[in-house]
Amino acid sequence: MSASPLTLKIKGLRDSLLVTLPDGRWEELRGLLLNQIQERESFFRGARLALDVGPQALHVSDVSELRDALSEQGVALWAVLSDSPSTEKTAQLLGLATRLARPTPEVPRAPLETVEADKALWVDKTLRSGMRVEYPGHIVVLGDVNPGAEIVAGGSVIVWGRLRGMVHAGAEGNAAASVCALDLSPQQLRIAGEIALAPKQRKTPVPEIVRLKDGQLVAEPWHPDKH
Repeated sequence: MSASPLTLKIKGLRDSLLVTLPDGRWEELRGLLLNQIQERESFFRGARLALDVGPQALHVSDVSELRDALSEQGVALWAVLSDSPSTEKTAQLLGLATRLARPTPEVPRAPLETVEADKALWVDKTLRSGMRVEYPGHIVVLGDVNPGAEIVAGGSVIVWGRLRGMVHAGAEGNAAASVCALDLSPQQLRIAGEIALAPKQRKTPVPEIVRLKDGQLVAEPWHPDKH
């Protein structure tokens, strides 16, 4: 019986990404992380990374070499979380954080205003780089969402075109929200608090819908005519 492949768990934080490593040998896990970043370059480039290494006992050379390798790929390592006291000390010696900041009491950040569940914002144009659309209900785009454009919705997001930018559905914690597009290849996709890697582009795109199932984002074929 073959062993299941090692996988990384990636979660979006307020201003960075938290990557949790599975159990395994450090050399193998390090390679897995760097390979994922290479394969998903547009997703990770410019990211601030917090890395949870679990019980791994790492030396200064292990962490400093990884930090340099990440930096070469445009990723900044700012925190190393570990159950190992020696790894925690190593991270501190390198000036890295070893704890995630506790959520501060929700101070007047303007939450998305409350709207009726079936309310939707219609955007009848292509969203170009630098454009951002935010709405407390659903968002429907009749056009493309280009790389560098961003959508933030309290509900679901439907793109009647190509989705290449960043999209966050269920932004206020609505885990029942979904994202669908005729061509789904976002730079970054989130539903509620979960974040997904950008899928590899296919030669022949197919309509897809992404939902949150058992704590993971799952993409399935989307048949608009069947609703």
